[in-house]
Amino acid sequence: MHGFSFLVLALSAIDAAVAGSIPSRRSLQHVGKRDPLPAARNVPTFDFSESTTHTVNKRQSSRLNSKTNKYAVDGTKIPEVQFDIGESYAGLMPISTKHDESRKLYFWYFPSENPAAEDEITIWLNGGPGCSSLEGLLQENGPFSWQYGTLYPVANPWAWNNLTNMVWVEQPVGTGFSQGKPSVRSQEDVATQFLGFFRNFVDTFDLHGKKIYIVGESYAGLYVPYIAHAMFAKKNKRYFNVENTLIFDPSINTDAVLEQVPAVPFVDHWGGLFPFNETFSKHIHDTADKCGYTSFMKDNLVYPPKGKLPSLPAVTPECDVWTQIFNAVSLVNPCFDVYQVATTCPLLYDVLGYPGSFEYLPAGANVYFNRTDVQKAINAPIQKWTECSEHPVFVDGKDNSEPSSFTIIPDIIEKSPRTIIAHGDLDYVLISNGTLLSIQNMTWGGAQGFTQEPSKPLFVPYHERGSLSTLAGAGVMGRHHTERKLTYVELYLTGHMGPQYNPAASFRILEFLLGRIDDLSK
Repeated sequence: MHGFSFLVLALSAIDAAVAGSIPSRRSLQHVGKRDPLPAARNVPTFDFSESTTHTVNKRQSSRLNSKTNKYAVDGTKIPEVQFDIGESYAGLMPISTKHDESRKLYFWYFPSENPAAEDEITIWLNGGPGCSSLEGLLQENGPFSWQYGTLYPVANPWAWNNLTNMVWVEQPVGTGFSQGKPSVRSQEDVATQFLGFFRNFVDTFDLHGKKIYIVGESYAGLYVPYIAHAMFAKKNKRYFNVENTLIFDPSINTDAVLEQVPAVPFVDHWGGLFPFNETFSKHIHDTADKCGYTSFMKDNLVYPPKGKLPSLPAVTPECDVWTQIFNAVSLVNPCFDVYQVATTCPLLYDVLGYPGSFEYLPAGANVYFNRTDVQKAINAPIQKWTECSEHPVFVDGKDNSEPSSFTIIPDIIEKSPRTIIAHGDLDYVLISNGTLLSIQNMTWGGAQGFTQEPSKPLFVPYHERGSLSTLAGAGVMGRHHTERKLTYVELYLTGHMGPQYNPAASFRILEFLLGRIDDLSK
């Protein structure tokens, strides 16, 4: 009892210091000199010259005309970028042509030079809610990449526009450069506004009838399925010809299922990254037992599932084991990053202002998209820009929609050739076992959940190392499983932002989404 009392007092003492650091859900996220890596030996070489992955036959993909001219971006004049980023278009577009021209979403569109992309368009959405998709463009899957702690942007060999026509959209209203007063109260409202924007986008760039792939991460685990569901409901393939969806580390269930229930098993799995003493370790295990989390995991993360998930009571401070773990590990590792738990000090400068869990801007530094010269170059309004909105993007700060795994994701699985849910195994803000619990609770294709635990190897072809600034792994990079048109992929050594922490494997998953490959194990 005395040990427990001391522990509670110790945790209470750090609450004030740490509580302000507990991150909002960003879309929402080494040092040391070493010898060059040796060339790969005794492994197959991935020949880029024969792959759509990096080298494609050049073609004229210009969308420049009288309607699009005002959105054209000069790819040679992007501040700090020391190369031509290619053809692109950016700017504000209204969510309506009739009733609501004051509300506009900002987009940046990159036509692909890949001939296989001719009949498709892929949408990328970050989460938050209220976090900018320009984060995804700059640090995950865009044509130029500026990662934490690096000097300049570099060309991204894993850019998704190498595969497909890509558009990154800041939404809903209130996010990034978007304009107007936020008015949404639910995901249904978000989808309605997005479809209004997208119809205008399709008309402007003559993309009628193109297959639409919708991809996002984190809180976009709500955005993506609800938008896809709304597109299917329109039954209008001229504007809303949605094909497949992909969500990384998604918010698809209650926080209790996604965070609290799997928190202690996560600590056990990554014990070396959570070097707790015996007293605290016993405390969190006792808490998980007392609050029902241990039995919940044991009874429900099984293959096939036994039945629907039981209800969990509201999370009380005593049962908030996720925060207790966060507070305690932050004493041992003050640079602990919920988005990638293998991160340690020092904090690296991030040109978006958020290296992982922290808002951090060194003296003399600035936020890239908050610079006037950058805003002018990309046809953005001249205004303050923050990676995640400083004000709620939902009216009264509340999203009134139910979690997407309850009914929406099962519905779009039924209507799509492929639906993919991917998750990084180093993500603590949303934990992979919580996603698997959510899948085991879903009913689609006439059955509930997966009958087998994901176990097939996710294989990323071996490739030339290329620049030291864009190193990415190869070989077995995770595990996956498919049943009844739903694929789950778990990415090894990967944090919350899949394409940022594991660009090669995420690129491979996109190839699968687009139908360019049929097997993630080959």
